[in-house]
Amino acid sequence: MATSGTTTFDLSIDKLVERAYARCGTNLRTGYELSAARDNLNLLFSEWGNRGIHLWKVKNHTQNLTAGTTTYTAPSDASDVLELVFRNGSTDTSMTKISRSEYENLPNKTSQGTPSQYYVRRNLSNVNITLYQTPNTTDTQINYYYVGRIEDAGNYTNTADAPYRFLPCLVSGLAYYTSQEVAPERSQELERRYEAELQRALTEDSQSTSVHIVPRDFYSG
Repeated sequence: MATSGTTTFDLSIDKLVERAYARCGTNLRTGYELSAARDNLNLLFSEWGNRGIHLWKVKNHTQNLTAGTTTYTAPSDASDVLELVFRNGSTDTSMTKISRSEYENLPNKTSQGTPSQYYVRRNLSNVNITLYQTPNTTDTQINYYYVGRIEDAGNYTNTADAPYRFLPCLVSGLAYYTSQEVAPERSQELERRYEAELQRALTEDSQSTSVHIVPRDFYSG
């Protein structure tokens, strides 16, 4: 028996919305409902960001250090910094991540030397990395892994910024979010289904290393 020979199945945003409405037991009828469903999809992506489950968005970044400069801005899509090392030539040295209160209690924050600690400040529009001590040379770097934001849903013909294995829980999650507005009597059932689908995807993701060991590389001077 012949098979397709392809492994490219995906669902566009409008198809995801159609499937979500079908699980709610109703049909998409107006442009407003389509727009609201897209908003719900972006809210779902935000929830995933809060749960820290989007490990396929882990990326690597190298930042050149400047003598006398304490704070550096992570790439614009960063939501958090996972691990960071101080790089001097071919030698990497692990640095200790500290909290805001721990950083505030450090003496002589402008003193220069070899950085050994860092503090991550997650602002409204960016993520800043503050080093202690302040670098005293320009020929060193920091290298770190960070979690990028899931891209917005965007146009209805787009596909979602999520791996194939997350499509079932993506549809289930969107159905649950949508049901709160169009079919509240189904919300409890759809929430249970969503959490079950999400757990299966997370279990599979934790056993697979492919999305963890091939981050996209970014380099800035």
